[in-house]
Amino acid sequence: MDGVKIATSVLSLFAGVGIFLIACTMMSANLEALGSRRLKSLFAKASKSKLLGVGVGAATTAAIQSSSATSVMVIGFVNAGIMTLAQAATVIFGANIGTTITGQIVALGLFGGNTVSTSAIFAAFAGIGAFVLAFAKKDAAQKIGGIMAGFGMLFVGLSMMSGSMGYFSELEAVKNFLAMFRNPLLLVLIGALLTAVVQSSSVMTSMAITMVVTGLISLNQGIYITMGSNVGTCVTALIAGLTSTKNAKRTALIHLIFNVSGVVLFLIIGLFLGIGKIDYGFIFGKMFPNAPQIQLSMFHTVFNVVTVIIVLPLTNLLVKLVTLIVPEKKSKQPTDGQPHLHFVDEHMLRTPPIAVQQTKNEIIAMAETAIVNFDLACGIVCSLNYEKIEEFRKNENQLNFLNKELVKFIVRLLKEDLSEKDRVYLSTAIRSITDLERVGDYAENIVEYADRLKEANEKFSDEAINEITDLKMLIHKLYGAVMNAYRDCDKKALKEAYAVEETIDEVTGKMAENHIRRLSGGLCTPEVGTQYLSLSTNVERIADHYINVARTIKSYS
Repeated sequence: MDGVKIATSVLSLFAGVGIFLIACTMMSANLEALGSRRLKSLFAKASKSKLLGVGVGAATTAAIQSSSATSVMVIGFVNAGIMTLAQAATVIFGANIGTTITGQIVALGLFGGNTVSTSAIFAAFAGIGAFVLAFAKKDAAQKIGGIMAGFGMLFVGLSMMSGSMGYFSELEAVKNFLAMFRNPLLLVLIGALLTAVVQSSSVMTSMAITMVVTGLISLNQGIYITMGSNVGTCVTALIAGLTSTKNAKRTALIHLIFNVSGVVLFLIIGLFLGIGKIDYGFIFGKMFPNAPQIQLSMFHTVFNVVTVIIVLPLTNLLVKLVTLIVPEKKSKQPTDGQPHLHFVDEHMLRTPPIAVQQTKNEIIAMAETAIVNFDLACGIVCSLNYEKIEEFRKNENQLNFLNKELVKFIVRLLKEDLSEKDRVYLSTAIRSITDLERVGDYAENIVEYADRLKEANEKFSDEAINEITDLKMLIHKLYGAVMNAYRDCDKKALKEAYAVEETIDEVTGKMAENHIRRLSGGLCTPEVGTQYLSLSTNVERIADHYINVARTIKSYS
């Protein structure tokens, strides 16, 4: 083999890895977007049992073809406080099983011999998918085209990697060099480091399979490199966890401990097998003769399944261990009293459909904060008691923070690959955030009216306070209908919200009439009357902003 062929082989290897990575990303993004609703419902079921959590993790990873994406998604959920550590652990366990599907697909693609190879057949899907992408008009059809194109490109990349490995296998110097790496621990380390660099255990496993098939390395070497890839894939989750909450760090640590435990266990078993002069390569070679690609892919599956079976009963102990390693600091809580996002996290941008749902949850939480502040404002203006003013100010800071930071998150999310429905929803979400922030501003106005009454040594009459209380109850009724409509895209609830809003308009009109009557009868002063009328006007506008939030469902439901 001359220098030109060596250079060509190296370039082909890099090209193959690049195409394979792009294919994985393309498949993952389109599968996530197409199955976003099912993906959301799957994660909602993860809390029911440990086995179900494993199943959810396996199914999700098999669907989106990325254990790293699943792990980062889980860390985002833990960070948001909507998934416990134990639930997250079981999903991560399942993700390790789900990621073996890629290896099985790759192994299937390396069959061929003297006939047309399955790899060439599957690679043809790249052309079919590209054709669909070019001419399809509907969003769902384009997503299917993207999946097909990604699937085909997977095998284009695989063919290029396999071809380059074939060239290298002809060089005795290369084979002799690789033969030097027989130490299992060293091979595991190599697999972990290479996987950490390419950020994909699927790529590393696929490369190991092609190297075994072409004879560049032995089956046993490929097995230990594959084991190392399971440790290397934790890097993505660790990076995500390091910039998040304590529980998110613990989740990333669970991922690492689980994978390292499996590797240690199989290294020990391999050591005992060596005493009997056999190894994993010998065992799987006998189980699946004349099919090296199946031998390695099946080991990968067995390795992960056995590790899950052993570690799953120890989930609670594992949670206690990571809690000890990453303890709570009583002195300083980063979120106490400080504005923060409850549900969204920048790492969720890797899984756009889930990020969209979490954005909706964040807006629902924002709406609740706004209604709480409205209640506090009404309490202050009616009683002139400022005992809860600090809570009010904290909530107002939270609303202002969400108005800025959540909009920034949505702008970034809109740059990701989304379904048309999700894109429309996010466009309306920005307006909803503004509406809810305005609710907070009007609540702030009501507190200012309390300040003016206190300065003038005035207060509302009992009749006026009763009217404000009745109005507050109507706002709560409106809020309930609006949230039902918004949360479930319930058009019946939207009609109910419209009806309540009309009642509020009528009531605020009568409040103005009652005010004039009291003013004429000398039951209240002009100063009190001014604050009272301003309050009723502000409450009417609060109702309008809540209705605006509910009305957005007509755009995308």
